[in-house]
Amino acid sequence: MQRFSITALNTSSQAGLAVEIVERKGLGHPDTICDALAEELSRALCRYYLEQFGLVLHHNVDKVLLRAGTSQPAFAGGRILAPMEIYLAGRATREYKGIEVPLEELVHESCRNWLRAHFHALDAERDVKLHCLIRPGSVDLVDLYLRQQASGIALANDTSCGVGYAPLSELERVVLQVEKTLNSSDVRSVNPEIGEDIKVMGIQREGAIELTIACAFVDRHICGIDDYLEKKSRLRELAMQAANTASARQVSVSVNAADDIASGSLYLTVTGTSAESGDDGEVGRGNRVNGLITPYRPMNMEAAAGKNPVTHVGKLYNIVAKQIAETLVHELEEVHEAYCYLVSRIGNPVSEPQVVDLRLYLDGGVTTVLRQRVENIVHDKLAGIHQIRQALISGEIPVY
Repeated sequence: MQRFSITALNTSSQAGLAVEIVERKGLGHPDTICDALAEELSRALCRYYLEQFGLVLHHNVDKVLLRAGTSQPAFAGGRILAPMEIYLAGRATREYKGIEVPLEELVHESCRNWLRAHFHALDAERDVKLHCLIRPGSVDLVDLYLRQQASGIALANDTSCGVGYAPLSELERVVLQVEKTLNSSDVRSVNPEIGEDIKVMGIQREGAIELTIACAFVDRHICGIDDYLEKKSRLRELAMQAANTASARQVSVSVNAADDIASGSLYLTVTGTSAESGDDGEVGRGNRVNGLITPYRPMNMEAAAGKNPVTHVGKLYNIVAKQIAETLVHELEEVHEAYCYLVSRIGNPVSEPQVVDLRLYLDGGVTTVLRQRVENIVHDKLAGIHQIRQALISGEIPVY
């Protein structure tokens, strides 16, 4: 394979780190909201383009900004004073073959549907104001996008890189498990005071795991300070239980560490998210495509959410690099840990990166047989990169 390299690593793997730090911004975090709405809009555009024209047209709607509102939380129920405002920007094909795309309608429908489906204490109409700032794409990029229709080959619309690794470390699994458990419908049906804005920061050191959790409690389900403390303790127990399903290590959990009980300063919200008052949000500032923020792992600055799923390598290469690393670890018993780096060149076929660089923790060195098996896996994943499109449109592959 052209420009293909494999390096056998012999330094300490992730499992041998003395200290590791992992973060996840949960479903209701302002940054995650922006990622989610950008991706929902891209999916809505893809479905509309396919239904109307039979192809996915050029779009990149990966620029979303959330301006927090103002609120007045109170025990047993407060009120929203000013709604959060969400600005959706980017580029999209607004007209094709004489047919106008109802972009503003798609923005409002996709965003409000997602908010209604994922927040139990937020009113998607009253508490959120949407602004559609999307304009048509540049002539050269639209032309590049349409050029693939004649050749049948998707062409990269950017020179970009993607990175992926496998397997997840123990701490990474713990952080994912804790946030997903606390934000699950099963837990919320019994504990409606738990808001969707949950951030988990995990630290592994000296063989133990420390979790710091920020959770926006919903004020209407809490009647006073004693009730708040009881429910905060319950959330800590739920987090401990979830962590213990993913790790046998000693785990400590701190919840809403900034609370000051004496002054009555507590993490109460009306809607279950700090976006109502305390924190703004932006696409690309949160989780990578594996759902985590991992400063001890390779990451890049690409915001995958909202980019088109056909030609934008800033999205596709992060996903396929992750898939390559996972497949190498799963199918090759000699490979204990894998890192995959991909670089595209604008205008070249998406399935033909400039560079494929693999770094593997192995039993032994890179033999001729192993190299061939690795190259076959990489070739198959890149050749099938077009299959990622439908999985992204259906929501089967998450990007945050």
